[in-house]
Amino acid sequence: MATSKQGEGGMNNQSRNESIERDEEDKGNQSPLSFKSLLWHGGSVYDAWFSCASNQVAQVLLTLPYSFSQLGMLSGIIFQVFYGIIGSWTAYLISILYVEYRSRKEKENVSFKNHVIQWFEVLDGLLGPYWKAVGLAFNCTFLLFGSVIQLIACASNIYYINDKLDKRTWTYIFGACCATTVFIPSFHNYRIWSFLGLGMTTYTAWYLTIASLLHGQVEGVQHSGPTKMVLYFTGATNILYTFGGHAVTVEIMDAMWKPRKFKFIYLIATLYVFTLTIPSATAVYWAFGDQLLTHSNAFSLLPPNGWRTTAVVLMLIHQFITFGFACTPLYFVWEKVIGMHETKSMCLRALARLPVVIPIWFLAIIFPFFGPINSAVGALLVSFTVYIIPSLAHMLTFRSASARQNAVEKLPIFLPSWAAMYVVNSFIVIWVLVIGFGFGGWASMTNFIKQVDTFGLFAKCYQCPPQGPAIPHH
Repeated sequence: MATSKQGEGGMNNQSRNESIERDEEDKGNQSPLSFKSLLWHGGSVYDAWFSCASNQVAQVLLTLPYSFSQLGMLSGIIFQVFYGIIGSWTAYLISILYVEYRSRKEKENVSFKNHVIQWFEVLDGLLGPYWKAVGLAFNCTFLLFGSVIQLIACASNIYYINDKLDKRTWTYIFGACCATTVFIPSFHNYRIWSFLGLGMTTYTAWYLTIASLLHGQVEGVQHSGPTKMVLYFTGATNILYTFGGHAVTVEIMDAMWKPRKFKFIYLIATLYVFTLTIPSATAVYWAFGDQLLTHSNAFSLLPPNGWRTTAVVLMLIHQFITFGFACTPLYFVWEKVIGMHETKSMCLRALARLPVVIPIWFLAIIFPFFGPINSAVGALLVSFTVYIIPSLAHMLTFRSASARQNAVEKLPIFLPSWAAMYVVNSFIVIWVLVIGFGFGGWASMTNFIKQVDTFGLFAKCYQCPPQGPAIPHH
């Protein structure tokens, strides 16, 4: 009896999944293949891969050598691989929960025609309103600060091309530029941007690697890390932040024609990202050693030339794209709050989205601490948003035998038992809670407060060299 029931459940699941994919294909086939659709309407597996890979590493590329100087070379590489794998696992869990939520809703004949499904709605549908509130609070705060970090990074970078204006003034200017992202409707429309974005980070990573190797080691270079516990955990938390870029996973999945294919995309994106982050951080740390402890932006130590200027410009454009990535889910949440989400007119929606940009702008001017703010956000927000909450949500969603039996997605080949899934998820929750949130939170907040004491809030020019008559060379 049980087997026939299970077989029936399996058939239902299959037809449900087919209907999801048919819906998505209809959505995708509405626009004829044209130049516009080539640049604008992206929903393939490749689009999702580009979105994940380009979104995962932006300005973090420039702060990883700083983290290596806090952690030491060996710990730096081990933490990158470890958090990269854990990050890919939790992205996989999020994709399972998304498909589960969506197929349950389709069973109830809910249509998602003009609606972008978000993580907090998945939590609400599977686990109820309390989870929705927690998910929404962490996710929005994380994305808000993620956007703030992009703005700070813009000002920090452009200063290395043009130091006539201080960093705070540059933040004002870039805040206004980034406000234009209100006109990009959804993640479908980031096709050309995520493709370009990945090219830009790839160039910058290899520029950092090659420039450092050609520069050679500075005189009397020292590699004393790790020396202090505070610095060690601050560095580790920045790496946790690097591979925790999947607060927008659900929105990227929702923009795919076939969301079920998302499962391993994140892992493949992470493996590519390793080829960028590990060589560049290792090479810069090898060349400059302990100098990086007071230079959180890797650009500041490399000699100014055309190659560096190109890298800075490309990173600026990429930060603009990443700002859009981090901010778009916030726009969606805000539209849903004020009831504008299903409005057809893009101009009305763009106007309604503007209030979201203003607090981001303001926060970037208050806390211009490029580097330390990444670690603080990593410890206090990323740890919960993308590691702890998905693992707990997965365990609770499938806690009953019937939920496990009727799960839309079957268990992965490499972990064929539910007990093993629970062990892995429990390990992630405990590890990230103790090491990431506990030690990491203590260390990064200590470091952050030290920056406030040293430079003050509203710092006019964070970590700028004293201005002489000539442009200072490091």
